[in-house]
Amino acid sequence: MRRLLLLATLVVAASLFASHETPGVSSADPFGAVALAASAQGGAEAELRALLDAQVTAWNRGDIEGFMQGYWKSDGTIFVGSGGVLRGWQAVLDRYHRSYPDRAAMGRLEFSQLEITPLAPDAAAILGHWQLEREKDRPGGYFTLIARRMPEGWRIIHDHTSAQPAPASKP
Repeated sequence: MRRLLLLATLVVAASLFASHETPGVSSADPFGAVALAASAQGGAEAELRALLDAQVTAWNRGDIEGFMQGYWKSDGTIFVGSGGVLRGWQAVLDRYHRSYPDRAAMGRLEFSQLEITPLAPDAAAILGHWQLEREKDRPGGYFTLIARRMPEGWRIIHDHTSAQPAPASKP
């Protein structure tokens, strides 16, 4: 019974692919759409990594406005952190300026442990670790971002960032 259900599902899926023309995909090869989607997702991942790299570069030169270019410049942008929920690109920019008033407070930023999960052709979730290297401390934590592909490129529309407690100092 399971095999019959699986076979029926594959036949329906194949007929849907065959009846819906996708540019660059022949109806004689309906599963070519999967390869095309995988290729597009690989491009999306590279573009998202480039966006995050550009943010790190801007941050490390002390350019908060440049860092913010990775965010959707909209009242619909959401940032969630220890201070609660902020709505709007300008509110997020203002928060960064308050929290990091100078280069010493900004330190040197590094993103690591990045996991990019496609949600749709124009949307992705990004999980990662952030770390600041400053003269007197090394704050860090994790973030989850939702990014959307906009006409101007990928932009972060939702950022949930949390800080990790500092390791206990040794006696």
